[in-house]
Amino acid sequence: MFLDHPNITATNSTTEPDRIERLTRVYGYAVALADASGVGEGFIEKFSQLHDHKGTLIVFWSDAPSEDEKAFFTRAWASKIGDGSSNVEHET
Repeated sequence: MFLDHPNITATNSTTEPDRIERLTRVYGYAVALADASGVGEGFIEKFSQLHDHKGTLIVFWSDAPSEDEKAFFTRAWASKIGDGSSNVEHET
């Protein structure tokens, strides 16, 4: 069992707690996509924080991600459980 989950933060999370819940769902969706694609090994350890800044998902990577790994977050954020947009930024 993996216990070192990323920090999940959001702008205005105290007045809009649903933002944290949304990020938690997106996190699970992205990890499931990685697992289903066969890329899952090591994926979960490569990022350290997810942040929602006014509808933009920012993924903070501790190791440089591949284009496929970035796409997992873009797909999750664009889904109905995410923001429904492709506003995703990656920081390494």
